[in-house]
Amino acid sequence: MLAYPPAMGRAHTVAALLLSVTLTSTACSDDDAAEEERPAQSATSTTVGAGTAPATEGPNGFRPEPAEWEGCGPVECASVEVPVDYDDPAGAAIELFVARAPATGVRVGSLFYNPGGPGASAAEAAAVLPLLLPDSIGEHFDIVGVDPRGAAGSAPLDCGADHTKLYGLDPSVEDAADRTALLDGSEAYAAGCQQRSADLLPHVGTRDAARDLDAVRAAMGDAQLSYLGSSYGTAIGQVYAELFPARVRAMVLDAVLELGPTGLELAATQAKGFETALASYVDDCDERSSCPRPDALAAVEEVIALAERPGGIPAGDADRPAGPGEASTGIANALYTEARWSALDEAVGSALDGDGSGIVALADEYLSIGDFELYFAVNCLDFAWPTGDPDAFLAAGKAAAEASPHFGEPIVTDYVRCAYWPVAPEPLTSTTAPGTPPILVISTTGDPATPYEQGVAVADRLESGVLVTHEGDGHGVVGDGNACVDALVASYLLDGAAPEDGTVCR
Repeated sequence: MLAYPPAMGRAHTVAALLLSVTLTSTACSDDDAAEEERPAQSATSTTVGAGTAPATEGPNGFRPEPAEWEGCGPVECASVEVPVDYDDPAGAAIELFVARAPATGVRVGSLFYNPGGPGASAAEAAAVLPLLLPDSIGEHFDIVGVDPRGAAGSAPLDCGADHTKLYGLDPSVEDAADRTALLDGSEAYAAGCQQRSADLLPHVGTRDAARDLDAVRAAMGDAQLSYLGSSYGTAIGQVYAELFPARVRAMVLDAVLELGPTGLELAATQAKGFETALASYVDDCDERSSCPRPDALAAVEEVIALAERPGGIPAGDADRPAGPGEASTGIANALYTEARWSALDEAVGSALDGDGSGIVALADEYLSIGDFELYFAVNCLDFAWPTGDPDAFLAAGKAAAEASPHFGEPIVTDYVRCAYWPVAPEPLTSTTAPGTPPILVISTTGDPATPYEQGVAVADRLESGVLVTHEGDGHGVVGDGNACVDALVASYLLDGAAPEDGTVCR
C-alpha cells in the first residue's frame, strides 16, 4: 500500500532513464539477431529446496502457457494469460505484460523486480534496471518486470478521472466548501471506477499480484523466484513469501512497507516520515547555494500559505495555478530524494516571487510516475479503513496534523477515496513467511515514504529477516550508487550469502 501519497516507489529513480526507453510489442529483426548472439542460458534457475511441484506449475495448481518472447525495443516482451480470479481458473482471463532484459553471461535465473506504486510499470523499469545495478547482477540474471494487473500493459483499470483535478482538491479542510469539494470529488472518483472497471476491481489486490508473479515464474520455467521489490513492491514480496515460501530463492526488500497496521495508521506514520525529510532538507539549506532563504522552513510554510489563498499562486508556465493540492503534492514529491532538493529550492524561490510554475511542475512529475486508478484500488482493498464514514478520515487527518503539521492532513485525507470504495477491503496481515531462505530487508534512516522503523519491524517479524540499515536520506537505496548496499545485494543474489543481521551502510 501506502507508499505513497506522495511517493511512487523507486519509480522516481528510473523515471528519468525511461525517457529514452520505449517498449513496444512489435518484434524487430535487430532484436532477433541479437538473440542469436547471446550466451547459452540454462532453462531454469538455481534451486534450493524448491519442493516437489514442477517448475511449470503456478498458484493454486494453475499452469500458464510457456512465455513466448519477442523483440521489444531494448528488451524482450511477452504476454502471459492468467485468471482474473485464481479460485476460478477456467473463468475470465487477462493478459499480463512482461519484459525481460536477458542475462549477458551465464544465467543463474530470473530476478523479478517491482518498483512500487501501486501502479508503476515494472516492465518499463526492467528495461533500465541493469543500468543501475552492479554489472554482475545483469550478467547472471534476466531482469524481469511484470506490469501489475490493473495498470500499464496488464488490463489497466479505467476510472475516467482527471488526476490533476483530483490532486488539485484542497486536502486541508478549513470550511464547508473544502469539505464538500473533497468529498464530492472522491465519491465521483470511486463511482467512476465501479462504473468502468467493476469486473476487475475486486481482483487487483496484492495477493493476486503475488499470484501473478508466481504464474509468470511458471510460464518462464523457473523452479524458484529471485525478487527485488522497492516501496510497495516490498508488500508484493512479503505476500509472495508468505504464500509460496518454498518457491523463494532469494528476496531483497528495499524501502519497506509494513503490513498489519490499518490504512489510517500507516498514513499517519508516513506523514511523520515526510516531516523528517523536510527537516533534513531544512538542515541542509546552508550547504546549498540554491537555497531560497536562510530560513528554508519559513520559506516552505509561506509557499503553503500563499497556495491556500483564493486562486492560489499564479503559474504562467503551467496549465493551472499552484493551489493547496499542488503545493502539498509538489513539495512532498521533491522530498522523496535528496537529488530533488535543488528543484524544490528553485520552485519555492519562484513561488515566493509570485510564480507557482515550479510547484505545479513538481506536482505533475509525481502524477506522471504511476497509475492512480490502481493505486487507490490496491490501497482500498489491502488495508482496513472506516469504509462509509468519510468524516472519520477527515478527523484522522486533523489528528495527524498535530504530530505532522505540514503533511499529516494532506497524506491522511488523500485516502478518503476509500470511504466510498465499491469493493470491501480484504486487509493484509503481517507476514512471518516461515520456510524461506534469508530475506534481505534494507531500510533507510531518513526515508520519507516508508519510515525506517517499518523496515526494522518487518525484518524482526519475518522468520528469516536480515536487516541492513542505510544511514541516509531518500526513498530506496538499491541501485542508487551506494557501494556498500549494492555489494551486499549482489553477493546475496549471486551466492546466497546474506550479510550479518544489523549491518549498517553509510
